[in-house]
Amino acid sequence: MREYSPDLTPQWKRPKPVPEVAAEPDLVVEVAGTDFCGAVVSCEAGTVMLEDRFGKRRVFPLEPSGFLLDGAVVTLTRPSRGPSAPRLTASGSIAVPGARARVARAGRIYVEGRHDAELVEKVWGDDLRIEGVVVEYLEGIDDLPAIVAEFAPAPDARLGVLVDHLVPGSKESRIAASVNSPDVLIAGHPYIDVWQAVKPSALGIPAWPVVPRGQDWKTGICRALGWPENTGAAWQHILSRVTSYKDLEPTLLGRVEELIDFVTAPV
Repeated sequence: MREYSPDLTPQWKRPKPVPEVAAEPDLVVEVAGTDFCGAVVSCEAGTVMLEDRFGKRRVFPLEPSGFLLDGAVVTLTRPSRGPSAPRLTASGSIAVPGARARVARAGRIYVEGRHDAELVEKVWGDDLRIEGVVVEYLEGIDDLPAIVAEFAPAPDARLGVLVDHLVPGSKESRIAASVNSPDVLIAGHPYIDVWQAVKPSALGIPAWPVVPRGQDWKTGICRALGWPENTGAAWQHILSRVTSYKDLEPTLLGRVEELIDFVTAPV
């Protein structure tokens, strides 16, 4: 029989156990032996996906002592599966499993262009279908008074309009002021284009570039960021980086929520 041999190493000389830390979403760690630092995006069996501040994502194995947290070596572990939290829609609302789209209301939300409509659909689409709200785009608001008159808003058919660059003294503000109806709500954001309503951090850039007057704004953005001067492809790239309301500026969030509430308010 093998004899028991006690460990006579003094306690103060024994290596300290490496703490285990659950790889919860948004936990920021550094990968040991590399210069990669990022936030936890997801954690599957045996691996963890991290995203750095530039938006680059990489997958690493959950190796013992494989990460640094605040400079200290740790072992990441897969989070325990507690009671499942309710699933949220991209807008942050509680999802309703199995819910069917409501028959479309008479009321509508108009937005200026296709990009605005695609962004609203991506973040608020689930909510809008449950509420029966249809979003349409106008290709600009120069003819807004005539468009509103043709729509014929009423208490049971309210109209909400989302306007780009709605700031004092702008052309958009003058057009909006010419519409006066209790059944129409015009809400706007201060950005030149809805592109700017996407947070720069979602794209891995420090800020949206400033485009000199006289240049096409979208083309100038592509040029300043070193992107191909294809605004359609640029928008698809921007839209692909939007996964939820967290990727949008609060100014836009508040205006869209306000319009949805207005159009769906009981008569």
